[in-house]
Amino acid sequence: MVRALPIANPPNPWAKTTVEWVGEPPVDALQFFEERAKTIVNRVDSPDLGRWWNVNPYRGCIHGCAYCYARPTHQYWGFGAGTDFDRKIIVKINAPDLLREAFAKSSWGGDAITFSGNTDCYQPAEASFGITRKLLEVCLAHCNPVHVITKGALIRRDVDLLSKLARRARASVTMSIPFADDDMARAIEPYASSPTARFATMRMLADAGIEMHLNIAPVIPGLSDDAVPELLERGAAAGATRAALIALRLPAEVLPVFMERLTAAYPARVNKVEHAIRQMRGGKMNDSQFGERMIGHGPRWDVVRRLFEVQCARLGLHTGEFTARVDDPNMPKTFRRPKAQQELF
Repeated sequence: MVRALPIANPPNPWAKTTVEWVGEPPVDALQFFEERAKTIVNRVDSPDLGRWWNVNPYRGCIHGCAYCYARPTHQYWGFGAGTDFDRKIIVKINAPDLLREAFAKSSWGGDAITFSGNTDCYQPAEASFGITRKLLEVCLAHCNPVHVITKGALIRRDVDLLSKLARRARASVTMSIPFADDDMARAIEPYASSPTARFATMRMLADAGIEMHLNIAPVIPGLSDDAVPELLERGAAAGATRAALIALRLPAEVLPVFMERLTAAYPARVNKVEHAIRQMRGGKMNDSQFGERMIGHGPRWDVVRRLFEVQCARLGLHTGEFTARVDDPNMPKTFRRPKAQQELF
């Protein structure tokens, strides 16, 4: 496993709690820190994906994906971007109350909310804390459209809420699956659900009437880019109607974490992967321009992108944004604000 980066941890302001692990535990003990957040709904303005509203119930992610672009954000809390990010999880315990407060404001217009743009809202901690489910209950009570991005098969637990949202407002789910091979996925994203489990989850949600998207993210050149056709085939068979393609990006401290994990798992491929990444990033391991980080460029990326587009056309998969944009003309305005605060379930 990747060692935690040498970053000192200051005294923690939150109460530490322990919960039982659901599934296979990581090597070291997990720690959970309860946070009473000030806000829960954040506005994202991205040159890649447009404008959208975002909710993150957790900071840090047990999935432990070596490539996760959110790793450097954990350092803001005095933790490391390596194994600290994987095993020291901050839980926003007041998130449902904050969402109710946001919906009660006259300024809220009922735009779709995306869960989650940073760390996975269905990481294994959710099985114990249930924050995401409570947030979905708030959205259902207000008929507010929702889009979920996840790698977690745990989302199956909430198929009842999501199917009701799909009928009353709109609910769509993007399943992020960068690898076709279960063993390769375990090496790079060790505690996420297997690709096989993710495709089975897609089928279950699609059968429940929930709009499903496939996100091939990130595409790791020299390691997983040859899996694009298979992933699209399996996604279409599992009920996906839309697909997106995102290039690997390795900002700041993500680069050494990724390279250490890659070297441990596939030492013979390190040079090939590094060369392929540089081909996609103009000779660098990562671009400085935000707009290029997720898109990629260069001859190698052009080939991958063209293959993706051809396969999507053949399979009848739509391409484009996988988030619920603020200015999406197809997003229904179903939001309703109860006249009095009351329990609706």
